[in-house]
Amino acid sequence: MKATGLISLWTLVSLPCGLLASPAEREDVVKHAIKLHRGKGALIAQRKQWVLESCRKLSGLLRQKNVVLNKLKNAIRAVEKDAGLSDEEKLFQVHTFEIFQKELNESENSVFQAIHGLQRALQGDYKDVVNMKESSRQRLEALREAAIKEEMEYVELLAAEKHQVEALKNMQHQNKSLSMLDEILEDVRKAADRLEEEIEEHAFDDNKSVRGVNFEAVLRVEEDEASSKRNASKREVEDDLGLSMLIDSQNNQYILTKPRDSTIPRADHHFIKDIVTIGMLSLPCGWLCTTIGLPTMFGYIICGVLLGPSGLNSIKSIVQVETLGEFGVFFTLFLVGLEFSPERLRKVWKISLQGPCYMTVLMIAFGLLWGHLLRIRPTQSVFISTCLSLSSTPLVSRFLAGSVRGDKEGDIDYSSVLLGMLVMQDVQLGLFIAVMPTLIQAGVSTYSSVFKEILRILILIGQILFSLAAVFLLCLVIKTYLIGPYYRKLHTESKGNKEILILGITAFTFLMLTITELLDVSMELGCFLAGALISSQGHMVTEEIMCCIEPIRDFLAIIFFASIGLHVFPTFVIYELTVLLFLTLSVVIMKFVLAVLVLSLILPKTSQYIKWIVSAGLAQVSEFSFVLGSRARRAGIISREVYLLILSVTTLSLLLAPALWRAAIMKCVPRPERRSST
Repeated sequence: MKATGLISLWTLVSLPCGLLASPAEREDVVKHAIKLHRGKGALIAQRKQWVLESCRKLSGLLRQKNVVLNKLKNAIRAVEKDAGLSDEEKLFQVHTFEIFQKELNESENSVFQAIHGLQRALQGDYKDVVNMKESSRQRLEALREAAIKEEMEYVELLAAEKHQVEALKNMQHQNKSLSMLDEILEDVRKAADRLEEEIEEHAFDDNKSVRGVNFEAVLRVEEDEASSKRNASKREVEDDLGLSMLIDSQNNQYILTKPRDSTIPRADHHFIKDIVTIGMLSLPCGWLCTTIGLPTMFGYIICGVLLGPSGLNSIKSIVQVETLGEFGVFFTLFLVGLEFSPERLRKVWKISLQGPCYMTVLMIAFGLLWGHLLRIRPTQSVFISTCLSLSSTPLVSRFLAGSVRGDKEGDIDYSSVLLGMLVMQDVQLGLFIAVMPTLIQAGVSTYSSVFKEILRILILIGQILFSLAAVFLLCLVIKTYLIGPYYRKLHTESKGNKEILILGITAFTFLMLTITELLDVSMELGCFLAGALISSQGHMVTEEIMCCIEPIRDFLAIIFFASIGLHVFPTFVIYELTVLLFLTLSVVIMKFVLAVLVLSLILPKTSQYIKWIVSAGLAQVSEFSFVLGSRARRAGIISREVYLLILSVTTLSLLLAPALWRAAIMKCVPRPERRSST
């Protein structure tokens, strides 16, 4: 009873307190309410008198609100019946009255929502954290809804202001005669208004009620260059264009992807600055690595480290830089396929198919064994083992770039075997990405559904194998009937103009990429197959296309390797250097030994000597482990600590790869070929 009385008292006290106009009056009411609550303030008669006066004020305000609403309704009817007003003026006045009605109703609702919130708080247990969390969540939802309503009301006010301007212009046009130029401009203005209404997408209104859409509080961050008047005026312009950065409560940063007004061209100046900075800093970093005998790609990775979150933190559009860097992977694999003809693939296809499969199975077996000993979940062990079994195709293709294959007749070219196995690993990557959702569900499934999960995995594997068969059948059709006439047409149209040739080859590459993506196979495989199909047209065609595409590949590869450096954290590596070196050396040695063992079983006796070079090329971890690791971390398969360990081991293994490759080349390759290979 006492608690109920307190709730009723606070309810009556809080209602007039929120409606008083003067801050001084509000303060007096609050002080009086505190005294009443503590039982130290006034007599019982004074308490009753104060409550009655407060209730009279509240009821008076509510009656006054109802009177105003009735007057607004009558005013709207009068405006609609007034024949002397134009349509624009009627629309403006009615819109203004409706907005005022909404303002009155929302103010009343806000008062009662505050009272209900206070009542829930008084009825709750202050020692119950869960209850307080739920109350906080409800208040947060109410604030979000209130913010949305206020935003909608502000938009309506802007629309009402626009209607007012239209009405004033209409009145002015009626009072004066227009010149021919004014009439033309008026027609253009109306056409422009219709264009904006047609192309404008009401994305906010259309998606706010969609299931799964949540309201979030965000911060809108302006430029830090507010000291200068020039930058201040520039910021005002960007405010109109919507180019400010948004940050949500989870510290995710967002930029504009599609503006409301699509008639004005825009550019993301943050992204432009990031690309310019990477391009300028990559030059000295690449020179430095060339001077000390390292591949230039490590200079580009160092560039990303210096500019990324662990360095100067000057890269703002990290996602956009990584997206552009993916095109470097696409063109790199296209050129790899361009050098890797179908005839060479046919010669080593058994080795390319069997080798990666055996290595992946052995890596998963060792991973499950160590996971059992260390009490790691099987799903996590399978994921880590699969990640570590992959090797870097772009890195190895750089190692093989320009190498001379002077093998004896009948011998197998080590570069063919190495690239064939890497292509098969790219296929496995697509397969693993496709199976990953089922692996996520398997991690949280009970033992009763294990057989269902195994069945789902087998079905997915069957779908991927079917997709691969469809892709290779399509490649056979393209090679037989389409690629020859297509290239001859491009070659004829591009005489004296290389743009058509570059555009045609790029379009064909993107077509193959899209086909493999639609068939749930990795996009990288599509790029490789595009290059392999074009290489079937002969050596002269390959040389011509390579001269055109290589500069594009080189620039985009710089962006790609710099984007890898954005995820390298030197401080973490320094803190855990001993552990990371041990793990990295263990992974490199294990992959090298497993590759030598597998190749010893599947290579012909006359080609056993190349197993050392191929094993050295495979003894590192693919940069795609960054992608797989980030997805697994978001899905909860691995923890943050394991994710950082995978990133660090991958980076260190890539740094050790050139040394291991040179050692294998020095040992196994004859001297005339060694010079060009290294």
